[in-house]
Amino acid sequence: MLLAERHQKIVDLVNLRSSIRVSELSEIFSVTDETIRRDLEKLEKENKLRRSHGGAVSIEEKESEVDFSEREITNVLEKKVIAREAVKQVEEGDRIILDASTTAWYMSKILPNIPLTVITNSIKVAIELSKKEKIQVISTGGLLLPKSLSYVGPLAERSLENYHVNKTFLSCKGIDLNSGLSDSNEWQALLKRKMIERSDKTILMVDSSKFGYREFSHISSINDISHIIVDDKLNNDSHAILRDKNITVTSVALMTESAS
Repeated sequence: MLLAERHQKIVDLVNLRSSIRVSELSEIFSVTDETIRRDLEKLEKENKLRRSHGGAVSIEEKESEVDFSEREITNVLEKKVIAREAVKQVEEGDRIILDASTTAWYMSKILPNIPLTVITNSIKVAIELSKKEKIQVISTGGLLLPKSLSYVGPLAERSLENYHVNKTFLSCKGIDLNSGLSDSNEWQALLKRKMIERSDKTILMVDSSKFGYREFSHISSINDISHIIVDDKLNNDSHAILRDKNITVTSVALMTESAS
C-alpha cells in the first residue's frame, strides 16, 4: 500500500470512528506503532486529524446532539420491540431510572399504571408518565439540551446522588466489547455514568447496529451492565463474548408487522 493511500485510509477511519488507537491502526495496516505515530504527526500538521494520548480523534464537525424528532424515526421497529421487552423487567414498587433515549420514551408510553418511582432527565418521558397517576416522577433538572429535550450537567448529576434505585434503563450511541459504552455527547455520557452508579442493576437497551462502534465520550465498562436487551440481528460472536462476561442478553425478534 502506498503511503498516501495509507494516510487517506487512516483519516477515513478516524472520521468514521470519531477516535482510534495507535495499536488498532498498526494492526489494521500491519506496520509498527512508531510508523503510525509518524503518520499521525504528519496528518495532524496537515490539519486532517488531531492526535490524542495513544491515538487520534476526528476534527470533523459533528452534531453531538441529534434532534429528538430525527431519533424518533430512526430504527423505530427495533426500539419499540426492545422497549416492550424492557417493560417486562419492571415490577410493582420498583424505583427506576429512565434516560433520555427514544427507547426509554417508548418504554414510558407502555409502562403500566402501577406504583413506581421513576427518575428521569427526559422532558418527553416525564410528560408521558405524568398521565399515569400511580407513578411518581422525579425530574433531575439541570442544563436543558433543546435538541434532545433532556437535562444534563452538574445539577442533574448532583440530583442523582440523592437517590438509589433498583434498576436503570438506558441506551447509548456505541458499544465496543473491549472499551465499553460511549456517547457522542459528553454531558449525556457523564450523566449516564452517574445513573449506572446509583443503581443495583443496569439494563442496556440497544439495537444491534450500535455494536462495534465507539463514540467520542466514554460512559462505562461493559462489565458495569447487568442485562442487555437487543434485537435478534446481533451476531453469535458478540453473544459469546457477553456470555463470557456473565452479562444476561435477551434477544428480541423483530416483528414483520408495522410497530404501533
